[in-house]
Amino acid sequence: MQNYKYPNNSTWNQLSERPVLKKNTLNEIVEGILYEVKTSKDKALINLTKRFDGIAIDSLQVSPSDILNATNLVSDELKTAIQLAKTNIETFHKSQQEPETKIETSEGVNCWRKNIGIEKVGLYIPGGSAPLFSTILMLGIPAKIAGCKEVVLCTPPEKNGTVNPAILYTANLIGITKIYTVGGAQAIAAMAFGTETIPQVYKIFGPGNQFVTKAKELVQQSGIAIDMPAGPSEVLIIADETGNPEFIAADLLSQAEHGADSQVILLSNDEIILTQTQVELEKQIKAMPRKSIAEKALENSRSILLKTIDSCFEFSNTYAPEHLILASENADQYINLITNAGSVFIGNYSCESAGDYASGTNHTLPTNGYAKNYSGVSLDSFVKKITFQKLTQKGICNIGPSIEIMADAEALWAHKNAVTLRLNSIQNV
Repeated sequence: MQNYKYPNNSTWNQLSERPVLKKNTLNEIVEGILYEVKTSKDKALINLTKRFDGIAIDSLQVSPSDILNATNLVSDELKTAIQLAKTNIETFHKSQQEPETKIETSEGVNCWRKNIGIEKVGLYIPGGSAPLFSTILMLGIPAKIAGCKEVVLCTPPEKNGTVNPAILYTANLIGITKIYTVGGAQAIAAMAFGTETIPQVYKIFGPGNQFVTKAKELVQQSGIAIDMPAGPSEVLIIADETGNPEFIAADLLSQAEHGADSQVILLSNDEIILTQTQVELEKQIKAMPRKSIAEKALENSRSILLKTIDSCFEFSNTYAPEHLILASENADQYINLITNAGSVFIGNYSCESAGDYASGTNHTLPTNGYAKNYSGVSLDSFVKKITFQKLTQKGICNIGPSIEIMADAEALWAHKNAVTLRLNSIQNV
C-alpha cells in the first residue's frame, strides 16, 4: 500500500482517484463488443466467449436438467448457509414494501402511488475464478418480491464450458430458470439488445469489472436502464486507537482479492494502528490463494494518517466508498459524520463479509465515488412508481380556478380550457 502522512486537503481529490484503464482504449473495446453483439447476436456471443475466455460453447442457455443436477453437486453445508442468507435478505427487503396509501390533498382530490415490478430485468453475475452466487440472492430476491415477470441471468462459463453448480443451485432456489453462459461486456449487450436466444430486458443489474461497467454505461444511452455504475470493488476503513489491526488487515484483503483493479483505503489518526495493520497485511497475504491478485490491488491502495478522526470522515465523504468500515469500539458515535457511502459496517465485529453474504443488506453498491448520488440496490430498484389521481366534481371546483390562473400565466390556453370546460359543465347542471 502507498503510505501518506498528513496530506494537505488540496490533494484529497487526487488521493481519491481509482485505478482505471485509459478511457479511449476502454471505450473503443466495449463499443466494438456492443456493435458485434447487436449485429451478429448469438454468433457474436459464441465468438466473443472463445476470444476473451478461451472457451468454446455449443449452447448459450443452461438446460433445465443441468440446473436440477446442480443440486446434487452442492454440499448440504453450503445449502444451509445459502438458505440462512436467503432468509435474512428476504426479511430485510420485504421490510421495504410500501403500503398503497391514498391521500386527499384537497376535498375531492385523491392522490396515491402504486409500485409495479419492472416486467423484464437482467441480472449479471460475475463468475470465473470467483463465482458470485451470493449476488443472485442480492438481485434475484428483491426482483421476485417486486413481482418482476421475467428475470434473465447471465454469467460467464467456467473453463469446461459449464456454470458453477452453486450459481445454478442458488438461481433455482429463488425461481430463476433463464440462465445463459455468457459474461463480460457481451452479456450486457445481449440483455440490452436481445439475441436469438437471450431476451431483451428493460433494466440491467449486477456488478462487474471496468468492461462490464462501461458496457452498462453505453447501453444506458440506448434507453436500457441500469442499476448504477457498479465497477471494481472497494473498501475504506476508518480506524481509531481502539481498532483491531488483525481484523482491519483481513477486511482490506477481503476486498483486494476481488480483482487487480480493486482498491482499499485505510484512514486513521493513530500511526501505531497503521503500522500494526501493515504488519498484519504482510502476514495474512502469504496465506491467500488469490495472493497475486491482492498484491496488484494493494499497489493502487493507500494507507493515510490524518490528524483527527473528523478529518478521516471528511476524507471518506470525499472518496464516497462502496463499503465503509468503522473499526472502533466507539463507532456508534461517529455515524452522524457519514454523508457519502454505499454501505456502512459499524464496530470491530461488523466485517464487510457479513454484508456481502448474510446480514440481509444488499451488496450491489455504487463504486468509483457514485455513492455521492446513488444508493445501493433495494426493492425500489426493481419497481416503477406510478402516481394516480382522482378528482370529483367538488375536487375540480376546489382547485380548478387556481389551475386556470397558472395555465393562463404560462400562456397554455388548452391547459386552461380543459379545466374551464369542466367547471362550466358543472355550473350548467
